[in-house]
Amino acid sequence: MDFVVLLHIFVFAPILFCITFLSLPLPSPTYFLAWKSQLSQPVADLVLRNGVIYTSDDSLPFADSMAVANGRVLCVGNRSFVQEFEGYGTQVLDLGGKVVVPGFIDSHVHFIDGGLQMMQVKLRGVNKKEEFIRRIKDAAQSTKQGSWILGGGWNNDLWGGDLPAASWINDVTPNNPVWLSRVDGHMGLANSVALTLAGITNLTDDPRGGTILRTANGEPTGVLIDSARTLVTSQIPEDSVDDRREALHRASNLALTRGVTTVVDMGRYYPGFSTELSWDDFSDVYQWANSMSKMKIRVCLFFSMETWSRLVGVINRVGHALSEWIYIGGVKAFADGSLGSNSALLYEPYVDDPDNYGLQVTELEALLNMTTESDLNGLQVAIHAIGDKANDLILDMYGLVASTNGMRDRRFRIEHAQQLAAGTPGRFGKQRVVASMQPDQLLDDADSTSKKLGKDRAEKESYLFRSLLNNNALVAFGSDWPVSGRYQSLKWY
Repeated sequence: MDFVVLLHIFVFAPILFCITFLSLPLPSPTYFLAWKSQLSQPVADLVLRNGVIYTSDDSLPFADSMAVANGRVLCVGNRSFVQEFEGYGTQVLDLGGKVVVPGFIDSHVHFIDGGLQMMQVKLRGVNKKEEFIRRIKDAAQSTKQGSWILGGGWNNDLWGGDLPAASWINDVTPNNPVWLSRVDGHMGLANSVALTLAGITNLTDDPRGGTILRTANGEPTGVLIDSARTLVTSQIPEDSVDDRREALHRASNLALTRGVTTVVDMGRYYPGFSTELSWDDFSDVYQWANSMSKMKIRVCLFFSMETWSRLVGVINRVGHALSEWIYIGGVKAFADGSLGSNSALLYEPYVDDPDNYGLQVTELEALLNMTTESDLNGLQVAIHAIGDKANDLILDMYGLVASTNGMRDRRFRIEHAQQLAAGTPGRFGKQRVVASMQPDQLLDDADSTSKKLGKDRAEKESYLFRSLLNNNALVAFGSDWPVSGRYQSLKWY
């Protein structure tokens, strides 16, 4: 059984060397003690000793030794107790005082999408226009004429805030369509070749829930926001089954090197995108990998809420747990866009865009109807909401659905819960709604939030972790990878 020495970063916690015990569930202390009496002295494959082993159980929070056999924990305790499980062939690893923790659970990722982006042009961290152009030029020189150049991770705040434009890259990509996603996943840049393929001109109307950015003369700049992105992305050839399976392999290996052994995969569904992408990945990638014994990461899968009845049918046939590796979680929808793309839905306008209050990307009545039916059929519901107004709208709706469908442990989720009005943290606690948040995104937004909201709103409304916890809210942390690139950018010291 392999172990991963990892750098444990928890928001702003000190950097800590850890060895992560991968995929081995820790039993309760009573379970530890029961092993010796119930088993005829099993022999461990691996024994760890001289470490600081965190069990996450208050009755036995730490131990110095642990024995493992056949991928499961035999016992955790002091050295003399665990030593009794050593035998012929047991590998003994002296940790030298290092820390062992259970594998981390990432509560919000886009796993296949992240694996695919690992094979594309990387723009994360680029802080100069010239470097942005150079990377696209380099990609064009190694790409067959007519083929798409795909990439992502750019953040215009790193080079002063100006949004990129098709004119930046047209000269270096005259023969290739280009699509480059912003770091938040709610905005992208297309070159003129891609705009032409998509039929986007100065006469093209903004689609519902999206925006085509334009020059003062009305010409498209190449930047598309939220559902407007599908005008271009619908022209991009679908990734092959082999590429998506390789994406799972790459993503799984990367996660394991970071000590992540379980992820909640929100899929490849975004506003305006096809609801079939996540279903294709479910059948072509996850079920295939499970049948071929190629799963390395435990996954909890969410699907577009528009397909709730289809998901209910699957669960009725096979249940929630397809295997020890794959669990069907629930459904997801979107209330608004993102702060970085000025499309999060706010009560007050953006300071840097005074006529803009953000976007409501899904009609509230449709969202209410789908949520009611999903919940009535026992599905867990997760809704993306970043702006303060969007969060209150979803909390209002969740309250209405709960009163209509009756009380139960439904664990409604709001994904991100980034900007919260006064009093809203208390509503999360009172309604027992899970605030599914991504602390790493605070690092990406730290410089730009004040520019977009003003200093007072930014300080009082943004990333209210402590206020939520003080109000007894349920808080789940995740990375939103690849929107947050910490898996790739994590440094080793």
